[in-house]
Amino acid sequence: MNAVVLTGAVMTHPRRRAAAEAIAAKDPRGRVRVVTDPDPSGPPTALRTANPSWACVGTDATHHVVFQDDVLIAENFFPCAEQVAAAAPGEAVAFYEGWEGRNSGVVRLGALTGARWAYAIDEHVPSLALMLPAEAARGYERFAAEHGDGWPYDVVIQRYLKALDIPVRLAVPSTVDHDDVPSIAGNSTHGWRRATYFTDRAEFSPEPDAPCPAFPVVPFYQYGEAKCAVRQPEGWEHLDTDRYLRRVGLLDRCEAGLAEADLPDLPGTVCRQVWLTAFATGAVVAGLTDREPEPAAAAAVFDALGPGGLCEEYTGAELLPMIPLVRDLALTAFAEGRAAHRAAAPTPRPAPLPGVVVTGGAPAFGAQLARLLTDAGHPAVHAERLDPAAPGVPQAPDAVIHLGTPHDTRYPLADLLADAEKLGARRLVHAGSAAVYRGGPAEDRTEDSVTEAPRDPEARLWWDAEQQCRAWGRQSGTPVQVVRFAEPVGPHAPLTGVLADWMLRAWTRRPMTLVEGRRHQITDYRDMAEALAALLARPAGPEVCNVASADYDESALAELVTETARRTPWEQAPASAPHTPLMSTRLITAETGWRPSAPLPAGARAQAQWLACDTHDDLAGLWA
Repeated sequence: MNAVVLTGAVMTHPRRRAAAEAIAAKDPRGRVRVVTDPDPSGPPTALRTANPSWACVGTDATHHVVFQDDVLIAENFFPCAEQVAAAAPGEAVAFYEGWEGRNSGVVRLGALTGARWAYAIDEHVPSLALMLPAEAARGYERFAAEHGDGWPYDVVIQRYLKALDIPVRLAVPSTVDHDDVPSIAGNSTHGWRRATYFTDRAEFSPEPDAPCPAFPVVPFYQYGEAKCAVRQPEGWEHLDTDRYLRRVGLLDRCEAGLAEADLPDLPGTVCRQVWLTAFATGAVVAGLTDREPEPAAAAAVFDALGPGGLCEEYTGAELLPMIPLVRDLALTAFAEGRAAHRAAAPTPRPAPLPGVVVTGGAPAFGAQLARLLTDAGHPAVHAERLDPAAPGVPQAPDAVIHLGTPHDTRYPLADLLADAEKLGARRLVHAGSAAVYRGGPAEDRTEDSVTEAPRDPEARLWWDAEQQCRAWGRQSGTPVQVVRFAEPVGPHAPLTGVLADWMLRAWTRRPMTLVEGRRHQITDYRDMAEALAALLARPAGPEVCNVASADYDESALAELVTETARRTPWEQAPASAPHTPLMSTRLITAETGWRPSAPLPAGARAQAQWLACDTHDDLAGLWA
């Protein structure tokens, strides 16, 4: 192991200086400084104090650790920190992971498989106690000055580490816990926060090369919803756990076990969501190891499951009596999931052959849509271009779904149409936009409301693209359908809509501007896939269909942003520019029976988390 020189800092507000000094005193060698907020009367934010806290790294240091001022530190912490710094000198190390985060699932898998460390998945970096290599610590302040732009501290440092390609390893168990005191930075709205799994004595693994797994699937429970993070070629996909279990052929077994279980008296859908999470965790663990988990570790991580998933909705006092009920139910479901995986493992299901090609738009959004269509019974593949030589692209596909926009010059529509004809596509579905109605005076617009080129320039671009597709269909004899979607909402959705703009403003502490009299329609990304699947299930019908999940007035849409991203002020402004009116979706319902079914707050929250947790180079200049 390499020689380690460790320095550190505790970031604090003057009101909590005494608590910060007590934390610094935990280091017997006096290497930890107390750094106070340089503008304590300014808006509360950890970002401001983080800059000098990382910048005070010692000149001869190899590593620097920064604590926040509301932590509990395990005995023997500093020798353990030095050991892991020597063993993994180029990595970031998070000594705390809260039970409310996605990475709580990583810690849970680590504990259940016997790992002492595990690599974090894409999410804001847990920064309550974080150690960086010294050079990375020295560069943080400059990056934050150039890219911070009001984003939360844990998001900025996540983007910084991604830019440097520095992995984040999580301690299993955590050697730092959260001391539950009111948050000066305004995080108390997130409820009771503690570590997923905490030890009061830090112990470094005796093996210098102890494994630090990067799990391919991570079940987690957050905001009362059972979710799974699944590693895909383009990044992490976050999906409902029942959808994941259906993909791997275990949903029926899961549902049967839940139906037979002796369920405790817990509110609402808690039993089902806990069962899904723990069952999926058991199935994933069974695919990773045959060893039995340590009973104490299993009990501890499932003790944290209920508070982590429900702390936004319930107080600590309300959660305490729920903890043993959730734990016992989760342990039962965990055992069921392990048994189900072992029974199903010898007979893996072959991947279905794709009959649908999704192209155009952002690659990650197109790949996500292809997976959702496959889930809906229409095996699909995403291809950036209709290249017959591309992996998985079928000859003469049943349908091509094109997500191109009039502003996308990477794959011009004329090229797409020529390629679709060469490939022998049997149907083309052009994913258009409700923007074609922009500037129109009427609400409840139907598919035949626009019969000639609109005057609004943006609407005209979408209209011209539709006409180009329809003309090609007549010339080639290929059925063409245009689907006019309201603003898509979900991970990887375009950043051009009102909801996306407001979410970005909320994350970066900019006020939202509400325009008098406007109403908005949005389409959840899962409803988008289900609507396309409903059309593909029938012979090509109407040439044009409208699709939207729901409509909101200005204040209701603003409330959705504050509930799923961050509380932020808004200001009113008079109407001054053309707006897209509401459109009717009665036709697609009459033709196919499709109705929106996705829970919109979950879709909006998924979009907000994606906006915060991914680095978007194209965000720069949005407010220029």
